[in-house]
Amino acid sequence: LEVTGSAGNGLVEITLNGDSEIKRIQIKPDCVDPEDVEGLQDLIKAAFKDAQTKLKKETAGGGLPGQ
Repeated sequence: LEVTGSAGNGLVEITLNGDSEIKRIQIKPDCVDPEDVEGLQDLIKAAFKDAQTKLKKETAGGGLPGQ
């Protein structure tokens, strides 16, 4: 099982496997601004949260064992 979460209209995408491990991070060059590192960090966190939400829905909405 793999799910992909995104943020910033697809500027950042994170793919998780069924164990909530990050399998892939994609960052579009458009959102890489050396003057706004915090903004990129926020997009990464939001994409990860989106992927976790999708993963929980895929695993019967009850979350993963141990979480």
